[in-house]
Amino acid sequence: MAITNKTVTIAATSLVVGLVVLGLKTLAWWLTGSVALYSDALESIVNVVTAVVALVAVRLAQRPADASLPYGYHKAEYFSAVIVGVMIIVAAILILREAYFGFLSPELPEAPLEGLAISAGATVINVIWAQVLIRHGRKARSPAIEADGKHLLTDVVSTVGVLVGLVLVFLTGFAQLDAILAALVAVNILWSGWGVIRDSVGGLMDVAVPPDTQKTIREVISVNAEGALEAHDIRTRQAGKMTFIDFHLVVPGAMSVDAAHTICDRIEAKLRDAVDDVQITIHVEPEEKAKHAGIVVL
Repeated sequence: MAITNKTVTIAATSLVVGLVVLGLKTLAWWLTGSVALYSDALESIVNVVTAVVALVAVRLAQRPADASLPYGYHKAEYFSAVIVGVMIIVAAILILREAYFGFLSPELPEAPLEGLAISAGATVINVIWAQVLIRHGRKARSPAIEADGKHLLTDVVSTVGVLVGLVLVFLTGFAQLDAILAALVAVNILWSGWGVIRDSVGGLMDVAVPPDTQKTIREVISVNAEGALEAHDIRTRQAGKMTFIDFHLVVPGAMSVDAAHTICDRIEAKLRDAVDDVQITIHVEPEEKAKHAGIVVL
């Protein structure tokens, strides 16, 4: 529960941070008139929208399972991440449009030092906050929070490229370089948006847990299924922070229901110790159903 509450707090704080950074980057663009800084500010608008969507998704994902959604609301975060990816791509298209017109009618930016300093300050904030989001998103297994952090890192890379490029604009007087930088930012954002959507679709398609977690699950079942004969048809999937495990457990035909139930209880308890936020379904079968495959009980 503590991690869950912290996730909501971080999601809300992310919205505040996004608004602050948006204000700073908008000011930098207003001072300079730079198309590249405008594109950077536009991406920050996406950051704010991302933070709002993530906050709503995180709160929705906390709702307990009910009759209409008996497996819970955990996948809400994947839908959130897909929306974020689409918003990122829309922002990239808008930036490409501005870059095109800026290339046709190039102008040298004004107030370079002030604009660069403000944008650099906003970037430092994003670097720090992106690390917080990614670390907590992975710890809490929150796709929405982690996607938000990864997008912020993309924003950081874009901004650093813009700042370096603007220095070159001022040194060389090549005004069209400003628009070229904006276009490069857009391409980087497009790649980021595709990555977010790709990862989220995997979650919506019931992707299996990582190989190291699968190995742990198999070892736990093997060691703690004493009295059974084998376990087969092991399946796993992830939905937000929840992990679902189901498998068939083969027991001797003469074993009582009570004894088989005791084995299942023991396995479930050990799996919950090894894997956080897990739901387990075990289908008990008599020995004639053995496939002589899967997990051999130690």
